[in-house]
Amino acid sequence: MNETNSSARAATTVMTAAPAASESTQAVERYLEPDKLTKRLANPIVAGLTRLGISVRGSRVLEVQGRVSGEWREVPVNPLALDGRTYLVAPRGHTQWVRNLRVAGTGRLRRGRRRTVFTATELADADKAPIIRAYLAEWAFEVGKFFDGITKDSSDDELLAVASGFPVFEIHIAED
Repeated sequence: MNETNSSARAATTVMTAAPAASESTQAVERYLEPDKLTKRLANPIVAGLTRLGISVRGSRVLEVQGRVSGEWREVPVNPLALDGRTYLVAPRGHTQWVRNLRVAGTGRLRRGRRRTVFTATELADADKAPIIRAYLAEWAFEVGKFFDGITKDSSDDELLAVASGFPVFEIHIAED
């Protein structure tokens, strides 16, 4: 979720096929791997508190089925409510939860014992600027270091230039 030492972060760039099936070129996907302190201490603490019902500034535990194993995977996230819609933003880039959510298309957000089932739609890069701006306005203190100088005050052109490195999903709550 966040790191205490940005100099310790490890950047990993992976090569994957471009989103459009008709394209034969390769696209580089941005991914910033969490450091050991984040993996072993910060994320488990935030996830544990959230599972107990104690939300850390709106945190939820995202539960999504693994694309290969089919097992449920969990990670703390910060859902963004904006203009009556809810979004999940991946500040670290094309993470495992992003890849799993793309395949599953559905997941659950958990706080305490309550699980909210949702479906997800990934936004096109052209639609991400206002969501990234609002996300940074809300959580820049926690995740701003992952945005490489981009802030809530950055221009739309600056936000659009980096949008492909920050997957954004609109989530739609399933009706009972």
